[in-house]
Amino acid sequence: MHLITAALSTYPDSLPQIAIAVDRHKLARRRWRGLAQDGRDFGFDLIEPLQHGDPVFVSEQAVYCIDQLPESCLRLPLAAAHEAAWLGWMVGNLHFKAAFSHDGILVQDDLAVRQMLEREAIAYEPVQQIFEPSKQGGHAHEHSHSHA
Repeated sequence: MHLITAALSTYPDSLPQIAIAVDRHKLARRRWRGLAQDGRDFGFDLIEPLQHGDPVFVSEQAVYCIDQLPESCLRLPLAAAHEAAWLGWMVGNLHFKAAFSHDGILVQDDLAVRQMLEREAIAYEPVQQIFEPSKQGGHAHEHSHSHA
C-alpha cells in the first residue's frame, strides 16, 4: 500500500493516467483507502481534502489521479440575476451545498430539495455528474434556528 499525504504539484505529462475512483463523501475525508483501476492499493492521510483530477502518485509507467464518481444531482437552469438569488436562497435555506456555473445551480438529488422545487414550481433537470460544491460562504460555526 502506498501512503498519500497530499496531491502532487508536478508530474510528467507524457505518462498515461490511471484512475482512483472515489465518491464525493469519501473524498471529503482526511483518512481513507482507495484502489486504482489497475488494483494498486492506496492509503490517504491528508491535511487538505483532494479534488477530482488531482494527481497523487507517479510510477515509472503511469500517474495515478483522483477520479470522483458522478452522482445524482438536480440542475436548476437560471434566466435572470434575481431568479439566481432567489434559487440560491431557497436551496441555502435547506442547508444544502450547491455548485454554480453558467449552466445553473447544481445540488445533490435529495427528496427535500425535489419537494421544495415541485412546491415552488421551479424547473429542474435530473443529471448524473461530478458534484463539486462551492467552498465559498461556508459556515465556520454551528448554526441554530433558535433566534430567541
